[in-house]
Amino acid sequence: MSWETISLGEFLTLKRGYDLPTSKRQDGDVPVVSSSGITGHHNVSRVQGPGVVTGRYGTLGEVFFVQKEFWPLNTALYVQDFKGNDQRFSAYFLKDILTGTSSNKAAVPGVNRNDLHARKVRVTRNVYQQRGIASILSAYDDLIENNRRRIQLLEQAARLLYKEWFIHLRFPGHEHVKIKDGVPEGWDKKPIGDVSPFKYGKALKKDDRIPGPYPVYGSSGVIGTHEKAMVTGPAIVVGRKGNVGSVYWCTSDFHPIDTVYYIKAEFCTTHLYYALLHTQFINTDVAVPGLNRDYAHSRTLPLPDNKILILFEEHTGIMHDQIERLTKCNQSLTKARDLLLPRLMDGKVAI
Repeated sequence: MSWETISLGEFLTLKRGYDLPTSKRQDGDVPVVSSSGITGHHNVSRVQGPGVVTGRYGTLGEVFFVQKEFWPLNTALYVQDFKGNDQRFSAYFLKDILTGTSSNKAAVPGVNRNDLHARKVRVTRNVYQQRGIASILSAYDDLIENNRRRIQLLEQAARLLYKEWFIHLRFPGHEHVKIKDGVPEGWDKKPIGDVSPFKYGKALKKDDRIPGPYPVYGSSGVIGTHEKAMVTGPAIVVGRKGNVGSVYWCTSDFHPIDTVYYIKAEFCTTHLYYALLHTQFINTDVAVPGLNRDYAHSRTLPLPDNKILILFEEHTGIMHDQIERLTKCNQSLTKARDLLLPRLMDGKVAI
């Protein structure tokens, strides 16, 4: 293959994105892309697609391929000129060379565009080779995206089922059940603390984490991995600080940090998970947004009779099993793609 060593700036030109505060965005279908991906939409674009965006400040090393016209934010760099190279290949190429990128700014994480342009890289400029490599890698990404959409549909179906049965009270046999004080006969309402007490997570700073098989959960979801688990799954995680009231279902053993609560496996049901998703948690700390445990424990949950509860667990259990299989499949696909990426990019794997 025709590989050569050149500067990154000879291969493509990166440009800083454009400022667009949330308050100035108008309703539209133009994606607004930051260093962490699509973070909103607007009615005006600044760049025609397809395009490639990577982080300039904040999240570094991530690369996003955007099919349609878009607005790149000023926290990101976008490819202004592909110089005749394939756009999809350029995205994979940047992902390969930027993996593990660290900040050159002491106070605020960031990368310098001129430094990137000066970096020496080994690459093929044969567009037919580029398209061949991109087609192999995009096959993995297409499967991952398809599975992600299926997961979204399954999650949506389970939420709608909960809403239909336990909010609108149109559960199987509801026609023959009387409603008293807003609750069907045979049902109950109890405080969360009596049903499933919240446990505190434990601090685990980023510098203290040793990458491993166990996910680390914060109030925004999985924020890394660690070699040891603190909690045995399945469990439910609830945001305590930051993203207050966020709710996550975790099937594996994991480590919850001190910005979250967790509910032990013995109390976890899919009914409880979806009930918590529909519970109105508010910020109860004045200085720092937070969820007070006593307040959270005082919120009430609808508790159906055993027949309805078992039936709901059966329906949603099937959905969750499918979600878990698709999630594991995506993890395997991602691992295979990431192993193949550098081998394709340095010409070690022939196409």
